[in-house]
Amino acid sequence: MTPQTTLEDRHTSARHALERCRALVEPALKEAVGTLHPWPRRMAAYALGWCEADGSPAAATGGKGIRPALAVLGAEASGAPEEAAVAAAVAVELVHTFTLVHDDIMDGDERRRHRDSTWKAFGTGPAVLTGDALFALAAETLARGGGAHGGAAVGLLAATMRELVHGQADDLLFEDRPWTGPEAVTLPEYLAMAAGKTGSLLGCALALGPVLAGARPPVVLALTEAGRLLGTAFQAVDDVLGTWGDPRATGKPVHGDLFRKKKTLPVLAALSASTPDSRELAALLSSPAPLTEATAHRAATLMERTGARTATLTQARTLIAAACDHLTSAPLAPGAADELMGLSEYLLARYV
Repeated sequence: MTPQTTLEDRHTSARHALERCRALVEPALKEAVGTLHPWPRRMAAYALGWCEADGSPAAATGGKGIRPALAVLGAEASGAPEEAAVAAAVAVELVHTFTLVHDDIMDGDERRRHRDSTWKAFGTGPAVLTGDALFALAAETLARGGGAHGGAAVGLLAATMRELVHGQADDLLFEDRPWTGPEAVTLPEYLAMAAGKTGSLLGCALALGPVLAGARPPVVLALTEAGRLLGTAFQAVDDVLGTWGDPRATGKPVHGDLFRKKKTLPVLAALSASTPDSRELAALLSSPAPLTEATAHRAATLMERTGARTATLTQARTLIAAACDHLTSAPLAPGAADELMGLSEYLLARYV
């Protein structure tokens, strides 16, 4: 078998894993959302990609279901049957959707997955209410369906939310920090923020199923750390897409992060280069005037010339390699590490 064929086989296996996990989890997810009050229920269904704003069936599908799949595969990696992770998978997808709804409000993002974000479609207040409902439902799902280890699972989810809020708070505070000088945001600070804001939930996703199944602490720890690293890599890739991504693929405007003057990993990497291009970029971003299409394009070009895009993708690869080290060194069920690495490779292959 050639290397190319092997790669295609791994990608096919990853797609099948996502489809298998979606088929397992989605009925329970819909059942849980169906218990909500009709108004937030419709908004939650919209946020999950199941319907349009008027309640009619959605014209496009929702997300890939990465986090529920990780919950199921994590449980299987600990030696538990896939059914043991359903409550965990439902909970992490509810929390993930809650964070997207609230993040779009905080960031002022009007588009999500090629259509209006939830707050844009329904209003800010209703969207906040929907996010709150999703989070409460996630905790209830674990408490009711977690069995003997439900308390430990709720505790892990709560600790994850505390860490996620910590990362989100840092991300918002970064907006008021200067672009250059001793008070500027550093690359290590940014990576620590991303590990909390994005990495913590993927770490929780991989570990929550094993916790429900009563897995041994070394397995839970290895999966948590692997997920955290993968999540941080995902954030790095998202940052690249936020500057250079094709709107047809991302569902968001090109140069969207630049228009918001958001401190992202590629921007910080470019500014740290200390070249004429990075100094021009700092001047553009420090100006009180908003960026135009022309100046945003110029900023993206300057970032590219400093090597920021390559540096960010290299960082993502480094994080993925570290995650794989945790998986291969852990006492996981036979083949589980390969399946998890194959899924991660598939999800990131087109970008890194």
